[in-house]
Amino acid sequence: MLKYQELVKTLLDELAQGVYQKGDRLPTTPELCELYGVSNTTVKRAMDELELQGVVARRRGSGVYIKETSVAKGVITRTGSTSQQMSGMSAEYEGTPQVLTSEVHEFSVVRPEPEIAEKLGMDADGFAYHICRVRLVDNVPKVIEYTFMPIALIPNLRESTLEASIYHFIEDELGLKIGSAHRTIKAVMPTEEERMWLRIGTGEPLLEVRQVAYLADGRPFEFSISRHTSDYEFYSISTR
Repeated sequence: MLKYQELVKTLLDELAQGVYQKGDRLPTTPELCELYGVSNTTVKRAMDELELQGVVARRRGSGVYIKETSVAKGVITRTGSTSQQMSGMSAEYEGTPQVLTSEVHEFSVVRPEPEIAEKLGMDADGFAYHICRVRLVDNVPKVIEYTFMPIALIPNLRESTLEASIYHFIEDELGLKIGSAHRTIKAVMPTEEERMWLRIGTGEPLLEVRQVAYLADGRPFEFSISRHTSDYEFYSISTR
């Protein structure tokens, strides 16, 4: 067993024993090195592995937080459940002291453009929700999301849901299982409106993530364009 794998096993064992609880911040990298007699590289690889499993969440400038403790009991596999990886931004901040909120700028019903309708497997005359919202962490705007979801597949979506977690609504209230996603990423320049919403200066680029998300049975349920501020760290490129 490699050194980082030994550290992962040790930390998972300690989770099972209650040494760390959900929401706890782990010691810093130097502290972990001293505690377990390992190198910075070993700690980094162990944190990468625990993040893949959905056990921890990194927060820039704040630290690494315990996100899930049931992994140690065998509930989640090495790569994490696909549904967990696709649980959205809300899950990233669960169990941390940081507060995620949303500002809804648009919630309407539209006939999407043919290209978007095709990505969603919709008929040309089908209707979809069109959602635009800004997600804020501790009242600091981090991302603008432009989202389309077919009404026939995701019914009864309410504006109050948009202020919380759409993915939780899909799984908990509609009883659907979220599966995987295909994503493409590139750097873009913001519009004037986006600069205002994100409170950023002229010339600051955004990280754009285009995503088609699928239910576990393969049906596409979301096409979205997310534009993140430049300090965003994107860890998972594909969940399939």
